[in-house]
Amino acid sequence: MPVALAVVVHPALPGLLGPAAWRAVSSGRPVVALPGAAAAADALRAEGWAVDDVPDVAAAAARPDSVVALVPAGVEVDAGEVVDAPPLPGSRLLDVVRVMDVLRSPGGCPWDAEQTHASLRGYLLEEAHEAYDAIVDDDPAGMREELGDVLLQVVFHARVAAEAAPGRRFGVDDVAGDLVDKLVRRHPHVFGDAGPRDVAQVEAGWEEIKKAEKQRRSPTEGVSRSQPAASWGAALVRRAARAGLTTPAPAEIGSVSPEELGERLLAVVTAAEGRGWDVEDALREAVRRYAGELDAEAESRAAE
Repeated sequence: MPVALAVVVHPALPGLLGPAAWRAVSSGRPVVALPGAAAAADALRAEGWAVDDVPDVAAAAARPDSVVALVPAGVEVDAGEVVDAPPLPGSRLLDVVRVMDVLRSPGGCPWDAEQTHASLRGYLLEEAHEAYDAIVDDDPAGMREELGDVLLQVVFHARVAAEAAPGRRFGVDDVAGDLVDKLVRRHPHVFGDAGPRDVAQVEAGWEEIKKAEKQRRSPTEGVSRSQPAASWGAALVRRAARAGLTTPAPAEIGSVSPEELGERLLAVVTAAEGRGWDVEDALREAVRRYAGELDAEAESRAAE
């Protein structure tokens, strides 16, 4: 015998019910909750609804009166009518946080429990590189998986930070909240009254807002030194150009294509390898010297 009406609820969002679901639970019929729907049942009880727990669908269907059964998402149920909660983008992110909490808590995974920011930092770079490779390969399935691994690192570090001493403690909601505040603050043309902007104006405005926020004294501040030397150097050159500071004299490459440029660079790598030189180290040292020159130039300007 089927249940007359089943309302599908999502454990991570126990209070989220669509209009049809609210009409169902407000219809005056008894409301019962199947195992797995306890969070939704508690949310309804907190608002004054009477909700009985039942062990399974058969017990709900055997009730002499017609009931509204709260059924956890993913559970198959024989019902005359099924009302699902509206899909909410991002709801599965709460599941990620919940699973990480289980892994990190007593009784969870011993490997996860002993990790620190320092022990995890290499994985953050590794997963970011793998996501980058999937994007370069135009591999949607790979992107989906690798971006999930990057997300895992974000949630993992936030969970570790939630256990830190006062003054160093923050959680995943702090990370998300800071991000939301930053996005709103840096898009006044969308969320404020700055008016419409084209792409160039958006980029210029973004830099001005960042400059006011960070109060940086030099364009080298905030540029990651752990990224590959070529990316590090390119970031510094862009920053210096925007700030009107000195940029290194460009090499003469004429009208070569990106492919031809890549071949020339590979030839340099091959020549350096033949001499036993490490191209990455050589470029990193040059970029480090350039960063020092930029700091000195910026300091000199500030003192004028």
